[in-house]
Amino acid sequence: MNKISNMKKAIGVFRSYGIPLSGKNKSANFYKELRMDRVFVDGLIFELEFELNKIIKEEKIALLETPSELLHELLAA
Repeated sequence: MNKISNMKKAIGVFRSYGIPLSGKNKSANFYKELRMDRVFVDGLIFELEFELNKIIKEEKIALLETPSELLHELLAA
């Protein structure tokens, strides 16, 4: 149940940034295909961490380039 509620929260945050998680968008690159600036990606990650009460290590944040990678990192474990 907790995983489902976390997924709903994450979907809401992605929607607030204008990123629907359906079709190609879930595997679209933040910078190339979604044309997001680093500041907005950092804001998205911050909001997701806050909503889900989880922290991603700095080393891993630099490697996350798609919504699906970010979701996997936040919802794993």
